[in-house]
Amino acid sequence: MKVVGLITEYNPFHNGHKYHIEEARRITGADYVIAVMSGNYVQRGAPAIINKYCRAEMALRNGVDLVLELPVCYATGSAEYFAHGAVSILNKLGVVDYLCFGSECGDLSLLQEAVDFLLHPPVDFDASIQAFLKLGQSYPAARQSALTQALQSADTNHSKEILSLLTEPNNILGIEYLKALHSFSSSIKPVTIQRISAHYHDKELSSKEKELYPGIISSATAIRHAIHGNASDEPDRLFDSVPANVFRILEVNMQKTYPIADEDFSLLIKYKLLSEDNSLLSSYFDISSDLADRIKNMADYGYSLSDLAEKLKSKNMTMTRINRALFHILLNIKSEFMDEYIASGYTSYARILGSKKESTALLRKIDSNGTIPVLTKVAKAKDRLSPLEIRMLSEDIFATHLYNHVVYEKYGTSIPNEFKHGLCII
Repeated sequence: MKVVGLITEYNPFHNGHKYHIEEARRITGADYVIAVMSGNYVQRGAPAIINKYCRAEMALRNGVDLVLELPVCYATGSAEYFAHGAVSILNKLGVVDYLCFGSECGDLSLLQEAVDFLLHPPVDFDASIQAFLKLGQSYPAARQSALTQALQSADTNHSKEILSLLTEPNNILGIEYLKALHSFSSSIKPVTIQRISAHYHDKELSSKEKELYPGIISSATAIRHAIHGNASDEPDRLFDSVPANVFRILEVNMQKTYPIADEDFSLLIKYKLLSEDNSLLSSYFDISSDLADRIKNMADYGYSLSDLAEKLKSKNMTMTRINRALFHILLNIKSEFMDEYIASGYTSYARILGSKKESTALLRKIDSNGTIPVLTKVAKAKDRLSPLEIRMLSEDIFATHLYNHVVYEKYGTSIPNEFKHGLCII
C-alpha cells in the first residue's frame, strides 16, 4: 500500500486542486490520498468562504480518500506553523510514503538547496534580519534583504534562483514543508508539482483552456472574488473553473451557508478588541505589545474590518500578519498555548472530517501503525486525549461554533454543532 499526503485549504476546491491530486497519484503510484485540510479558517487570516464539511466533500468527490482537519492554531499561522502543524500529523499517521505539494518552480532540488541554506545560515544572519527590521521592513522583507546580502557572498551556484523562490507563496510553503520533514526526521519523501496556469494572487477567472490540463484553472482568489461579486446570482461563471460535482455543491449552498467573508466577523472582532486591555491582547499569538498598544490607542472602531486592519498595518507588519493577529484574538489562540503545543511535537491527534467508504484498509493501517489517536467523534475525545490535546481540540470546537453562528446570522441556516455533525462519508 502506497499513500501520498497533501496539505490543503480547498478554499474552495477547483480544477487546479483536482490536477494536483491526479498528478500526485500518477507520480507516486499511490493507492490512497490523505489530505490535511484547514477547517473553517485559513492561513491568510480569514474565514473559509464555505464550511469545512462542504470542502471535505468536494475533496472526497475528486480523488481524496481521507480528509483530516488541520487545527485552527496552525491553519491561521504563518507558513512555518502551518507546515509544521500539518506535517506532524502526516508523519505520526505511520502510513504516509510521500508528501506532494505544488510550487511555482517545480524543482525539488532547488527547493532543497534553499532549505539547506536556511537551516545552516551564516552566523550573522539573524543579526542581519534584526538590522533590516529596525529599518522598518516587515519580517518577510527583512528576511529577503538578509538573504540577498548573505547569498551574494555565499558559495552557491544558484543564489539568484534561491532568492527568486522566496518571492512566491507556494515555493515558500514548499520550503517550510521540507524544513518540517527535516525537523521531524521524517521518512516521508517529498514530491513537488509545478503550478500551472493561474497565479496564486490572480483575481480574474481564467478563460482559456491550457495545454497541460484539459480544464480551465483559475486561482482560488479569483474564484472567491467571482463568488462574492455575484453573491445574489447563480454562480454560473464558475462552471468552467471547478469540477461539475463541486459546482453542484456551490450551487445548492449559495445564499444558504455561503459565501462567508471577513467582514461577517467584524462586529465580533471589534467587541473583543474593546473588551480586553493591553496585557490580555498581548497574550494572544502574533500580538506584540506594540500592536496591542496601537489597538487600544485607536480612538474608536468605527471602521470596516479591512479598514481597521489597514489602520493597524505598519512598515514592519504585513496586512496578512495583522489579519492573522485579529483572528487569533477572536479565537482565543494564545502564545503560551502555542509554545506548549510546539514543545509537545505540534499536533498529537488526527481528526477525521470525511472519508470514502472504500478507505477501510487505509484506516486499519493507520490504527495499526500510527502513534496518535484518530478521532471520529468529538464527544469521545475526552477519553482518548490528554488535557493539552483537549485544549487544542476545544479551540477548533469554539472556532467552528462561532463560524456556524455567523452562518446562521447571515443566512438563517443552522449547521449542526461539532458534537452533532457527522463525518462526510461518500
